[in-house]
Amino acid sequence: MFSYFKKLILVMLTSLLIGACSQIFKEKDKNSPTTEWAVLAYYLTNTNQDDPREAYSGGDTTTFDTTVNAFDLIANNVDDIERLVRFDNGNANFNLNWVPVGSTALQGLGPTFNSTSCNGCHVRDGRGKPPDDGTNLTTMLIRIGKTGEIHPVTGGNVGLDNFGTQLNPRGIIDNNGNTIPGEGSVHITYQEIAGIFPDGETYSLRKPTYTITWNTGGLGVAAPASFELSPRTAPIIPGLGLLEAIPESKLMEWADPNDFNGDGVSGKINLVWDRATSSSKIGRFGWKAGQPNLRQQNAEAFLGDMGLTNPFFPTNDCPGLQTDCASSPVLSELEVSEVRLGFVSFYTSLVGVPGRRGWKLDTVKKGKVSFHEIGCANCHKPYVITGEHANKEISNQDIRPYTDLLLHDMGEGLADNRGEFLANGREWRTPPLWALGLIKQVNQHEFFLHDGRARGYQEAILWHGGEAESAKQKFMQMPKEDRANIIQFLRSL
Repeated sequence: MFSYFKKLILVMLTSLLIGACSQIFKEKDKNSPTTEWAVLAYYLTNTNQDDPREAYSGGDTTTFDTTVNAFDLIANNVDDIERLVRFDNGNANFNLNWVPVGSTALQGLGPTFNSTSCNGCHVRDGRGKPPDDGTNLTTMLIRIGKTGEIHPVTGGNVGLDNFGTQLNPRGIIDNNGNTIPGEGSVHITYQEIAGIFPDGETYSLRKPTYTITWNTGGLGVAAPASFELSPRTAPIIPGLGLLEAIPESKLMEWADPNDFNGDGVSGKINLVWDRATSSSKIGRFGWKAGQPNLRQQNAEAFLGDMGLTNPFFPTNDCPGLQTDCASSPVLSELEVSEVRLGFVSFYTSLVGVPGRRGWKLDTVKKGKVSFHEIGCANCHKPYVITGEHANKEISNQDIRPYTDLLLHDMGEGLADNRGEFLANGREWRTPPLWALGLIKQVNQHEFFLHDGRARGYQEAILWHGGEAESAKQKFMQMPKEDRANIIQFLRSL
């Protein structure tokens, strides 16, 4: 938390720069760093005041649609017909259902895979969830790897000898009539953990356990003696381009890995492998910020989730002794071309962020104040101005993503004990909170956190530990009405 002295300086800075807080948003000179400091000062010292642009979560890209299509709309400030057509092409490719080699023009699926399309995991560009039956993974995946091993060149995870870095439970029937075996199946069980607030209200959290049944018979290989495992649900698509456009300098400014300011929060940057430059870059995407940019994120999903070769990954994913996989027919060219990857990357960059709803309600305003007061905004940063980006529509936008894109220790309760580059087994990237309140409308569920264990906002908060333990404890000590106000605020995002 800022000291009283620092807050006083920010108040004085705000007054000197613009005369009055209400003028910050009227001037809206997004290219001026002094404007950003003034707005940040405004947020830190006047969280009970209205921000006239608060509804515009994605700045000028913000869309206003509360239907099931809310996550599937082009940024509101795209007005060039050629770019509209390019976006539609990307959307069409995002929704394509791929089939095995030898079937149609949309061939290349597998040999092993999780899903047949991008939309299969990100349904209506929305959020995934754990399987209802605990077994059929459709909108989540399982990362795997060798326990404690780090790749000597990239610094990333090392895949299991015969299973790689992601469990692919499904296999194709190739055009030779051969059934390619999937790598195994997962079964999820839950243990209920009862709890009680100081005011007497009870709650229950569910703790998941994951059991992998390796397809050793079908693959003709032995099960790994030990392995790392990390479940991941699919995140929403809106706003990804805006996150990519947040300046690296801002992430470095937010980072405080040694907690020099003494606020108990020590966010750190993840340095990850950029395949295009063969060098380490700042990570932004994925639950542990393991990808440096959208293009590589999309390329890895094409291969890892659907088994589609592309400019980043030109060969099929057939680890170790998966001989049936390795002998399956292949195309002479990449299954996802540079052009197709470009369309999808353009599309995922320009899906608009839905605007706020009900942000003027008293309960929501009170919830916002409490959100800041208990320390949630230390990691879920409410405001930033994007920098220059190849896509002009997302450059220099005043956005309200509620994330710092940094890694934070979230405690043993949420630990997956699987590192990813500089992230350890207890650390997770702060997820953006924008559009949170529309997930139920778009995807008909409210399962939150990296593995969907939380059955709503309150459970998600109560799973917070580590650097967020203090904020959680303050939430628990609040009267029930104040807790409800915070949840109303989150629903408005």
